[in-house]
Amino acid sequence: MANIENGRESVDTRSIRTVSSSHIDDESSLGSDSEINGFTSERQTDKYGFIGGAQQFSETSAQDVPIQVIRQREVKWIDMLSHWDKWMIKRFNKVRLRCQKGIPPALRGRAWLYLSGGKVKKEQNQGKFQELDRQDGDPKWVDVIEKDLHRQFPFHEMFVSRGGHGQQDLFRVLKAYTLYRPEEGYCQAQAPIAAVLLMHMPAEDAFWGLVQICEKYLPGYYSPCLEAIQLDGEILNALLRRVSPISYRHLEKHKIDPILYMTEWFMCAFSRTLPWASVLRVWDMFLCDGVKIIFRVGLVLLKCMLGTREKLKSCQGQYETMELLRTIEPRYMQEGFLVREILEVPITARDVEREHHSQLKRWKKKHGELKFKSPPRMHGARLIMLVEPPRRQDLQQYPTIVLEQPTPKVKKDKKSKEDKKSMKKSMKKSAPVEEIPNPYPLLTELSPPPSSDPSPPEPEPSPLAPHTSCRMETVLNNVPETVPESVQEFVPESVQESVPESVQESVPETEPATVPETEPATVAETEPGPPLQAPAPSEPPVLDPPPPAKEPLLQASDQSLSSAEQDTYL
Repeated sequence: MANIENGRESVDTRSIRTVSSSHIDDESSLGSDSEINGFTSERQTDKYGFIGGAQQFSETSAQDVPIQVIRQREVKWIDMLSHWDKWMIKRFNKVRLRCQKGIPPALRGRAWLYLSGGKVKKEQNQGKFQELDRQDGDPKWVDVIEKDLHRQFPFHEMFVSRGGHGQQDLFRVLKAYTLYRPEEGYCQAQAPIAAVLLMHMPAEDAFWGLVQICEKYLPGYYSPCLEAIQLDGEILNALLRRVSPISYRHLEKHKIDPILYMTEWFMCAFSRTLPWASVLRVWDMFLCDGVKIIFRVGLVLLKCMLGTREKLKSCQGQYETMELLRTIEPRYMQEGFLVREILEVPITARDVEREHHSQLKRWKKKHGELKFKSPPRMHGARLIMLVEPPRRQDLQQYPTIVLEQPTPKVKKDKKSKEDKKSMKKSMKKSAPVEEIPNPYPLLTELSPPPSSDPSPPEPEPSPLAPHTSCRMETVLNNVPETVPESVQEFVPESVQESVPESVQESVPETEPATVPETEPATVAETEPGPPLQAPAPSEPPVLDPPPPAKEPLLQASDQSLSSAEQDTYL
């Protein structure tokens, strides 16, 4: 026996087995509701999740995009979503072009949320959906919503099971909207809009996407009196007169009001009319450019079905025309053909607004003021962002699913042993070298002249070395003969007496000028410098006074010298 769904006879004659919500385990590991009903062994789902029905994927109704092209588009969209505000303000034409080419399936849900402004709305109302979800809805609306759940995409794996996870989320979203906008309540056309969003995003994101579509893109469509949809029907009829005069005259001849054929098109955004591949492409452009895309799709379908006189021969009355518009030929709804025709329709957002104002004046003359004053319509994502500028933190991306990876356990014993070994090695390598102080610091060591010998300095021997006589000779060579009076008292008497008078007289008077005037009388100990070289025999020796701190050592070395050695040196 054939099933009747939404007034139509379904193609598949098999009955859909359902399971009550009481028998569904919430913690079940089943991946989808179709597995609960046992469709996995008999039927296979397409890449969109449809098990059957008219919207199931077919190669004739969809374009085949190479996987390399999809990966390239994903990289571009990830970059755009990471800098969304800059792209929307400075390079919106590029965003529009990429939406016309099609959003990659892996990023479609996130892109829709950003385009519609639902991401900003969600961040500015943190916890609002959870608050509405915990509340009990109005019993009047709750009953109506529960009756409509099984009618929404019954051949999709999310909604195939009565009381399944998809229907539960759909109920939560629709009930939350009736609490969020109690003056509007619930409209049956909102259910397919919310269902399409739930196929691509979680329940909270789908709720805010539904809010933006109902308030910004299609305001007043779901109000109790449906005045906005009637007004847009008159706008569509006026635009059809410009685009396809033949279709317009035929509809006017048979007195077919636009509300008879365009209500489901516009209120459901063609989600129940077109093949699913075409639905996704239409929604990509609709959320980017606004309601003008919906008008363009309607104009394309009317022009293709009623645009020539040959096609009108089979539509001799009102009933035949309505049947023709209910069963549109598949070739006109094919993804590539439909998108190409949509882009060629010369209808802009300004044209839609101009017709809106003119039709609103006629409506007021004929019916009076509108009973439900809806907010102004926003034509596209860029206008929504300019009217409600987001904060930087509102556009920050957060992962929907967070996987906690366990941190690897590191054995502390081995690590501590390795650290100790490395510490010991570093201590051995970085042991400081002990510096041996110079036992005989002289005045010339304070500012040693630059040595022309590139050879490295030889280390000085210990002060207790046996070759003290050689070191004494070097010291005496550098001691000036003209010693100041303040320094002479520190020179041992044995040294002063051993200097002959002939040598003292031969010293020129200008020799003491070699000693810097700025040098202090007492000299402090400094770091050891390069070894001093003995002056040439032709030059008279210059004697520098030894420091007072080294007087005992100087006297000891002087005593170790024999008289013969001193005479030989002098």
